[in-house]
Amino acid sequence: MSKLEIKKKISGVKNTRKITKAMQLVAASKRLQFQKKAVSTREFVAKQLCVLANNMSTDSRSVFTEQRKSGYTAYVLYSSDKGLCGALNTKLINCLFRSEEWKNTAESEKKLVVIGNKAKTAANSRDIAILKSFVKISEAMSELEALELVSEIISIYLDPKCKQVKIVAPHYKNSFTFYPVIKTFLPFSEEMLETHVGSMELEITPKNHDFMIFEPSAEVVLDKLYEQIVQALFLQALYELKASEYSSRMIAMKNATDSADKIIKNLTLDLNKARQAAITQEIAELAGAQAAMN
Repeated sequence: MSKLEIKKKISGVKNTRKITKAMQLVAASKRLQFQKKAVSTREFVAKQLCVLANNMSTDSRSVFTEQRKSGYTAYVLYSSDKGLCGALNTKLINCLFRSEEWKNTAESEKKLVVIGNKAKTAANSRDIAILKSFVKISEAMSELEALELVSEIISIYLDPKCKQVKIVAPHYKNSFTFYPVIKTFLPFSEEMLETHVGSMELEITPKNHDFMIFEPSAEVVLDKLYEQIVQALFLQALYELKASEYSSRMIAMKNATDSADKIIKNLTLDLNKARQAAITQEIAELAGAQAAMN
């Protein structure tokens, strides 16, 4: 390889390194932003779930607690719209499509709802019918926009033919640890609440609901509480997805930047060797010419 070719390669790798480094810094900043949102939303959800868990035994019945014996299961598969985030999307997609639960469920008893372009692409490549899809969700979406999305999910559950709704989303622990989980989203049950609260590493403190006063009534208050928790659980999963996405992208871009540094180092070494070889050759030619003249 000539010196000119090596210089061009070094220049190209340096330009690529600038891009990966910038993407790493942007991902780190956004990761912190969504990490704070995920933690705060998780705390809110945990408190709401504890309140709800202590009142599940009341006589109040809601459509959100209705245990249907038959019908299809709607799976809400979360994913990112963009790539360059490591194995995040692959893990989420495989978590659902390779699970025994999905494989052993008849086609008529399962429906797919996708969030994110990667999940939509994966479903289309597998010829899996999509009930609803939500792509290019704004990261700066307002509460009203979030409520509209949640309303779409709730409308699916309100279909009498729907037995339950489950979500497939990442559980975010820290910048380096997150894993996909399949959790029941609707309907609410004591087992479902224990699963969600347990995943947050919390314990439900039993309280005597007889001392609680509901105004105007337990049915109205709890029904509103169910709706708020559904909205909060949806947002929590979305924020944890974004935190996981940017954590993965930050790590991927850091690895790419480190690889670029190694390539630049090796190419610089090759360039120095080529220069040294050229100098040695010139010296040898001068020495040969001098010897011929003598």
